[in-house]
Amino acid sequence: MRSRLLIVLTALAVGATLTGCGKESSTAADAAKKAATEAADKAKEAAAKAGEAAKAATKEATTAATDATKDAAAKAVEAAKEAAAPKK
Repeated sequence: MRSRLLIVLTALAVGATLTGCGKESSTAADAAKKAATEAADKAKEAAAKAGEAAKAATKEATTAATDATKDAAAKAVEAAKEAAAPKK
């Protein structure tokens, strides 16, 4: 995501530099604006994907923790039964 920010800033710097260069300045400014818009859209998309990945990872971690808790509870019940059983 930082590389995309760097691309946006570079595009804006190039656009600003070319803006002062004469009659092609409007074309350069338009190209810089287009590049900045595309980079911002890609950054937004990357952020959305990162959010989805974090959500999925959280769900998987919750499921694993639940399974581990169930397993530990079952083992505790089994140990309690063995402890309560009359000794021979």
